[in-house]
Amino acid sequence: MSKLNKKHVEDLAVKGKKVLVRVDFNVPMKEGKITNDNRIVAALPTINKLVENGAKIVLCSHLGKPKNGPEDKFSLKAAAERLAELVSTKVTFAKDDTVVGDNAKAAVAAMNDGEIVVLENTRFRGAEETKNGEEFAKELGALVDGEFFVMDAFGSAHRAHASTAGVTKFVKETAVGYLMNKEIDFLGNAVEDPVRPFVAILGGAKVADKLNVISNLLEKCDTLIIGGGMAYTFLKAKGYEVGTSLVDNEKIDYCKEMLAKAEANGKKLLLPIDTTITKAFPDPIDAEVEVSVVDSDKIPADMMGLDIGPKTMELFANEAKAAKTVVWNGPMGVFENPILAKGTIAVAKGLAEADATTIIGGGDSAAAVVQLGYSDKMSHISTGGGASLEYLEGKVLPGIDVIQDK
Repeated sequence: MSKLNKKHVEDLAVKGKKVLVRVDFNVPMKEGKITNDNRIVAALPTINKLVENGAKIVLCSHLGKPKNGPEDKFSLKAAAERLAELVSTKVTFAKDDTVVGDNAKAAVAAMNDGEIVVLENTRFRGAEETKNGEEFAKELGALVDGEFFVMDAFGSAHRAHASTAGVTKFVKETAVGYLMNKEIDFLGNAVEDPVRPFVAILGGAKVADKLNVISNLLEKCDTLIIGGGMAYTFLKAKGYEVGTSLVDNEKIDYCKEMLAKAEANGKKLLLPIDTTITKAFPDPIDAEVEVSVVDSDKIPADMMGLDIGPKTMELFANEAKAAKTVVWNGPMGVFENPILAKGTIAVAKGLAEADATTIIGGGDSAAAVVQLGYSDKMSHISTGGGASLEYLEGKVLPGIDVIQDK
């Protein structure tokens, strides 16, 4: 699974041909402005290769979750404008509420070789996109004369949508792009053939989101570290008082099973040994809070844990530094609050100092690493939170599965 035996963008003869590329331009926006263009930058190697090879490139992506049909705040116009600043060719944005209507058709018809058209948000088609509607998939294929489709949106590869999977039925040749290849190389090698010791660090709020990941990683890694909100369900499973901390009572037996599985397989499963506690969850999330630190088995009944404590920070960071492969997915505490971000910062710093292949599994951990200025110290920062999690679970991702084999 670690080596992707799929057709690659380099294998396609695209000169003068139209190529539909599914990119992940689902970038964070604030008041109509892009606040982080990482995902656009990550798509450039594939886009530039197609430009260089003289293709007519049609890009499609979703952005956010528009609930009421087309809305300006979910338009891909800003992403197209940012892309135009990053490439050395003409970029046309096809404003078209149906994504593939007259405006889009006219823009594609007017293209010269090596030029780019960016389509409007695929989710403006609502359920036709998200439920993999055949008609929309067919229209996307027809826009590029049923020629080529390149999948380079790892962040959407775990979804079988019209623009990620359905469209492949209506084009002659399909391939993956550079980003997709890089993601699978890093995540696949980490899980299937890691240089050991292999340490996996899981955080975030809910145990339920990471059930299968925990189980799968316990079979693959040498040490599994659990922090964030999900740690309290594990602590409760060990019989500790966790006060008013976030706990998933339905998953306590599951956590007991995982603790037993770790022991039976001779794996280290590390939980926080001390905890940063407060009276209540901060409201607003970045509000100042009064905190204290207690051992993890001494949380008062009226207090809640919202970050790991300093002894745990040292324990987790040292474990990361001693590893040769580290995968990290999910923050150690309420990262949005400066007072409760210290655990996440300590882990990020530990990874930055590690002499190891370090892979950050998208989402909040990726945002944390970028924000702290440690991006260039990591081997790979995944562009897909949900997709990287499902991959670490051992699932086959539909957006990869549908691409033709070499």
